[in-house]
Amino acid sequence: PGDKELEPLKYAKVATDASVSRRKVEGCILGITSLLSQCLGKGENVALVLRDVGVLLIEGRRAQMKFYSDFLERITGKRIQEGATFKVPQLLDMVVSRMVPVASLTLTGRVIIFP
Repeated sequence: PGDKELEPLKYAKVATDASVSRRKVEGCILGITSLLSQCLGKGENVALVLRDVGVLLIEGRRAQMKFYSDFLERITGKRIQEGATFKVPQLLDMVVSRMVPVASLTLTGRVIIFP
């Protein structure tokens, strides 16, 4: 929903920030998207772990982003405590501890994890 435009990934910037070649960045992105596509095409549950951000869970037709509390604290500038009450209760479902096993976040307990 919404009229949001996608921006192309800036491979050169990613390469510079990660101190690797642009070619390596392109190869990694292509490899991950190809494997992700194959897994989803087979109906596998998938978890894409985004270091320092959180976990994107894809189960069947349902996709859900779970954010690490320290990431949310960095972007909001506010302290978020485990089990804290949010003004919007649904936000509590979007926060996950780094210590929680990724498979436990799924309905089935089975997932292919992309580190």
